[in-house]
Amino acid sequence: MPACDTPEITLGRLERDGLIRAESARYRTTRRWQGAMARAAYRLIQSGEENPDLRVPIAYALVEIYGIDCPDAELAALVDAILPIESAELAPGPGRPR
Repeated sequence: MPACDTPEITLGRLERDGLIRAESARYRTTRRWQGAMARAAYRLIQSGEENPDLRVPIAYALVEIYGIDCPDAELAALVDAILPIESAELAPGPGRPR
């Protein structure tokens, strides 16, 4: 994925790769993505990482999926695209436990 791709192209890639899905007027994460995030969080906890920045486990999860050879610019674009989706999934809302 070239670094000049638009956010829409990046979101399309995440959707094609089964990490997000369109639902109503927004994107939601998939079980595949949630599993990768759970594994990333577990590895970070085991390593003693205490950085509260959500981008860290997101980057770990993306590297697990796309591999360590994923170019930095591509990884950064993927993190930027999925960060607001993941943040919304984690935010308390109607019908969600607080």
